Amino acid sequence: MDATLKVLDAVQENLSLKLNYVFLEAGDRCLEKHGVALPEETVKAVMSADAALKGPVGETAADVIVRLRQLLDLYANVRPFKSYPGVPCLKPGIDFVVVRENTEGLYKGFEFRPSDDVAVSLRVITRRGSERIARYAFEEALRRGLKLKVTAVHKANVLKATCGLFAEVCRSVAKDYPQVSYEEMYVDAAAMRLIREPESFDVLVTTNMFGDILSDEAAELVGGLGLAPGANIGDRHALFEPVHGAAWD
Repeated sequence: MDATLKVLDAVQENLSLKLNYVFLEAGDRCLEKHGVALPEETVKAVMSADAALKGPVGETAADVIVRLRQLLDLYANVRPFKSYPGVPCLKPGIDFVVVRENTEGLYKGFEFRPSDDVAVSLRVITRRGSERIARYAFEEALRRGLKLKVTAVHKANVLKATCGLFAEVCRSVAKDYPQVSYEEMYVDAAAMRLIREPESFDVLVTTNMFGDILSDEAAELVGGLGLAPGANIGDRHALFEPVHGAAWD
């Protein structure tokens, strides 16, 4: 976080901007101190801010970031991956973005145990959620202006209802962007191609848990989690996760 603030200070100085920083509590230390990982005053302050930065919060990350994503409807998790000079990476020429649906899927939090021997998680995929994340991915491909390519990642051959709906919606949205090429991949095939041909990707769009796993895999291609920033973006709010030194690599 300190390094990010130094960058923002330099931006202010060079562009004659004036940013007001408000520092808020959340995470493990906050839980020990106040008995809650994400205080309501922190939520209210984030909701009233133009943008927010989240640093490392420890083992209570799910209680902090997942809740903020849902409360602020930060439906697009955007993580760029790029080969940088001087940084050990798998291959040169890597430059792609993972666009992950951020509010649905298995991370919706609908879990229960009907008995001591059975645990159930519900996977929620909606047409609205799928359409807005697909549209975000195509717009991102246009913004980047590189390969103009979107790869939808799913497992519709097995998860026919949930991934089937996601794939169906992605295909429909693709018709609105004839200038962007579109392909689909099963998640296991995508995981393999990330290692074999990461330079072939431009924008990957996928559901919540698949995106979580694939984006961490992608981070290792370009130097590790410490080089994998992320943005959580909604229509009204945005929360950014700058790179930091808390990753074990």
